[in-house]
Amino acid sequence: MSVILICILASLGVAVAFLAGFIWAVKSGQYEDTCTPALRVVMDEDAHRENSSTPVNVRSSLSVAHGGTANHQPPTTNHQPVTAHA
Repeated sequence: MSVILICILASLGVAVAFLAGFIWAVKSGQYEDTCTPALRVVMDEDAHRENSSTPVNVRSSLSVAHGGTANHQPPTTNHQPVTAHA
């Protein structure tokens, strides 16, 4: 019976801690701007392209690094297609 009481008290303590953290975040202005964080990645990429003298194509370099080719073709294999015999 005492284990249940300990579990209830521990869960209430965790709930109060999360509630206090949420209230602190709201009062400190963490939730005031909901649009900019979603657009920050796009704006940062555009700013990087404007400041860079040679644009970096991230997708093609990642594709080459993972076994593809720079023109986004899938890697070729030596497997022969399976044909059905009648």
